[in-house]
Amino acid sequence: MTSSICILGSTGSIGTQALDVARKHHIPVTALAAGTREETLERQAREFLPAAVYIDDSRYASLKARLADTSIRVLSGREGLIELAATDTSPTVVNALTGILGFLPTLSAVEAGKDIALANKETLVAGGDLVMSRAAEKGVKILPVDSEHSAIFQCLQCGGKAKKILLTGSGGPFFGKDKAFLETVTAADALRHPNWSMGPKITVDSSTLMNKGLEFIEAVHLFGVTPDRIEVVIQRESIIHSMVQFEDNAVLAQMGVPDMRLCIQYALTYPERTESPAGELDLFEVGKLTFYKPDTRTFPLLQLAKDTITKGGNLPAAMNGANEEAVGRFLKGEISYLRLFDIVIAATAQTAFIQNPTAEEILASDRAAREYVRGH
Repeated sequence: MTSSICILGSTGSIGTQALDVARKHHIPVTALAAGTREETLERQAREFLPAAVYIDDSRYASLKARLADTSIRVLSGREGLIELAATDTSPTVVNALTGILGFLPTLSAVEAGKDIALANKETLVAGGDLVMSRAAEKGVKILPVDSEHSAIFQCLQCGGKAKKILLTGSGGPFFGKDKAFLETVTAADALRHPNWSMGPKITVDSSTLMNKGLEFIEAVHLFGVTPDRIEVVIQRESIIHSMVQFEDNAVLAQMGVPDMRLCIQYALTYPERTESPAGELDLFEVGKLTFYKPDTRTFPLLQLAKDTITKGGNLPAAMNGANEEAVGRFLKGEISYLRLFDIVIAATAQTAFIQNPTAEEILASDRAAREYVRGH
């Protein structure tokens, strides 16, 4: 079990659940970072008394005044976030940030020799080769927090040679629907996930199957496998979180209620298993488990993700940036649901390919893709 943690993205869904785990196991929290949820961050800071907190520039002065009666240091600005990830005293950084914002803090923490409990999938989607190679050189662990990758990681602990990874997904709120139905979909419709309570961006990604595409790319990097050794399986009940087929064709699955605290806890207590705040799985209540192939014709972003990781280079970074920007526009009502698909595909297609991008080139590809989406 880790001795203490720093949480980046502490006021979001994953961050608040990570704090539930910290409470359960009395894990000290030495630093917290948030975006603009100033009141929530203040409450967290007063409860856990970290040495430092980070908040967006727009809330910096106000939060600093709110915490003036404490010794807590308040940071802001992109450099402040990167500094916090590297200089905090905890051996483990929980990265629960949303989007490409999590990339540089992860690299910074890795360079500082810290283990990463990673919920920010965009870090590996955009710069997986760079992050994983530096982690190997520094001897630090990248411990998956996503339920699917945690499940794969847990299955692999039994040893043996993995033949195939079976990456499961719920199929989202529009499972079984056709393009005619999707023409009328609103942001409110896309945010009604059948099984999980998550932030708006990841929930929309789940509805488009892009979230499964991002997880597909993340799995390639986390587990060192080629794309042809990963198969996406729609598991509607979200009870089997993923599976691994071994060389002898035995398949191991990790199962549990759809509660992120189970996989967050495993990342923080690994290799131990301890009492969890997540509830027990009742198979009689579940009743049945169903499996389907994903519909990549109606939901083409999953296939786009597979294609970009097969080509590699800077293309996943561009795709990720385009998707992040397009989802933002969709949530604001600026583009339709089906337009989201088209614009992400087009932005990725127009990207100039770079085989081995630097961190700067990864971020430049991200920016260029976003600019394309904003202009179309």
